[in-house]
Amino acid sequence: MRMSSTEAARSFSDVLSRVASGETIEIDRHGNVVAIMVPPRKRSIDAGELIDLMRSLPSSGPGFADDVEGLSSILGQARDPWES
Repeated sequence: MRMSSTEAARSFSDVLSRVASGETIEIDRHGNVVAIMVPPRKRSIDAGELIDLMRSLPSSGPGFADDVEGLSSILGQARDPWES
């Protein structure tokens, strides 16, 4: 949607509500777009979403642990990134 800066200023609360619900709004001044309001990118997921995601992944299969062990021996001892 596109609206003038005057219209956006007069209905700012409505504009924010529309953006919060997923709409992108272009704000123009004298026919030129001066701003675009977009919903924020989702940066994290909550625990329930993570659990659902994990449940949707395919199972690793019976030979997975052996494959990982084989890769570890090929690549050498990997350093734990969480240790100093």
